[in-house]
Amino acid sequence: MRIKRGFVIIICIMHSLVSPGQHDVVKDGEASEYNLNKPEREEWLRNSAAGLFIHFSVDAQLGIVISHSLVGASDDYVNRYFNELPKTFYPSRFDPVEIATLAKLAGMKYIMFTTKHHSGFCMWNTKTTGFNIMNTPYRKDLLKDFVEATRNAGLQVGFYFSPEDFHFLHTHDMLISRDDVVMTDVVKKEFDEFTRRQCEELMTNYGKIDLLFIDGEPKEVVKETCWKLQPDILITRGALKTTEQMLPGVTIQKPWLSCITIGTAWQFQPTNERYKSGTSLIDLLVEARSKGGSLLLNTGPKPDGAMVPEQENRLRELAAWYFINKEAVDSVQPWVISREKNIWFTTKNNKQTLYAIITGLPGWVEGDRKSFVLHSVKATAGTSISVLGQNGIIQEYKPGRNVKPAFQQTDTGLIVSVFRTQRIYDDHKWPNAVVVKLKNVQPAIEPVQVVTLDARSSGTTMALSGKILNFKPATPMKARFYYRPYHGQIEDLYTGPWIRSAPAPIESNGHFKATIAGLKKGQQYEFKAVAEYSNIELEGDKKLWTQ
Repeated sequence: MRIKRGFVIIICIMHSLVSPGQHDVVKDGEASEYNLNKPEREEWLRNSAAGLFIHFSVDAQLGIVISHSLVGASDDYVNRYFNELPKTFYPSRFDPVEIATLAKLAGMKYIMFTTKHHSGFCMWNTKTTGFNIMNTPYRKDLLKDFVEATRNAGLQVGFYFSPEDFHFLHTHDMLISRDDVVMTDVVKKEFDEFTRRQCEELMTNYGKIDLLFIDGEPKEVVKETCWKLQPDILITRGALKTTEQMLPGVTIQKPWLSCITIGTAWQFQPTNERYKSGTSLIDLLVEARSKGGSLLLNTGPKPDGAMVPEQENRLRELAAWYFINKEAVDSVQPWVISREKNIWFTTKNNKQTLYAIITGLPGWVEGDRKSFVLHSVKATAGTSISVLGQNGIIQEYKPGRNVKPAFQQTDTGLIVSVFRTQRIYDDHKWPNAVVVKLKNVQPAIEPVQVVTLDARSSGTTMALSGKILNFKPATPMKARFYYRPYHGQIEDLYTGPWIRSAPAPIESNGHFKATIAGLKKGQQYEFKAVAEYSNIELEGDKKLWTQ
């Protein structure tokens, strides 16, 4: 029996494998209770600064969004997509050795490749469907070459896999959709078996697979099959918190990663694209590591498989920064707070070694000294200071000049005074973060946790509430909220500055509230609670509210 378009509900696909209560059905991006990841594999991810994501499929030829154009498409479009696009797909310039080499230079510890996106096009030699790369002019198992090159580079091999399959829906006369997809028991059973066989191919034909990223539903058949065949595999999305196109607003203690595009698109987009600067990507890496996560940075090859120059160039800028500052992001943990204004922190050696990563100073001229006050850090008798990549002895063409970094402990904080002396670019300008390393230091504050609570609206006003955990009324502290219009996930990293509310009085139980006026009805806003303590701002996580 086949289901015609528009037929009323029968059985929802996202519950096709499990009965209620068997395993939790987890939303994309969130952690799952059904998690068979081994602790040592999750700890490996916690210590891994970054990975490279590769989105690549048959519709890269058109330079459009990967797979999603099929939802809502006409019959003519769908038929030509499935039947005509494979006839011209020929990624002859795909060079996984070049990609893996650059990824390693840029500090990546793993590469995640799209084996199958939602369209159902398989980038490997599969027996489950004819909609695969072997039935293109390329006629080679591209995935096999990727796995071999990644392993040879000393990086861990990751597979992205979508259990959603628009081609399967199409061949079963079902409406292509990501919502309200329905199946009969017979088709559901066939689809589960189809998914299982694809996972078995991926887990048995390519040796050890280190990571898996599951995008879409149903995840459970994928998780069960892959953990059974590869018990050491680390499942990220589908088991761990995996945010998309944004970073969490607060430090997260459990392992997590965030997947973010170099531009706005996952797959190659030749026009109307906005690329993030190399500085922005470095700052995203720094923020992710300061909050305990791993940055999965995405690239999308051109239709012939070659890297996009703008993306390659930004990865090389990241590689230069990582080459200088790698110890500040590899195998580190969060400090007692993630940052003080534009200075982010990572730490190691049980918080005795601190990296103060100074961002947001693109005009810092080579040879200039700058001083900063750190309020969350306290020096000891054994404290020493250095700047990563610099010897603190000499500046080029400035013989005899004292460029030694220094520090001074005062009652108001630890003053660090450092030079930028290393020439990275020929014009003597290097707009990226400088890392100050402090050994044998101690925290100067007890961390305070701020929680963003709920919002309520009436007309053009919004009432916000937050809480300071373990609040001590005698502690001098201020509270307020930050808010701004929210324009969607893609725009999250391109949005405007935060707007500060007026200070909010803190109740004895740590609760505080504020009312924001003059908002636009129907507009979505994001907001977060903030406490000011010891010259430091402590932030709660971001939340969304539609006015």
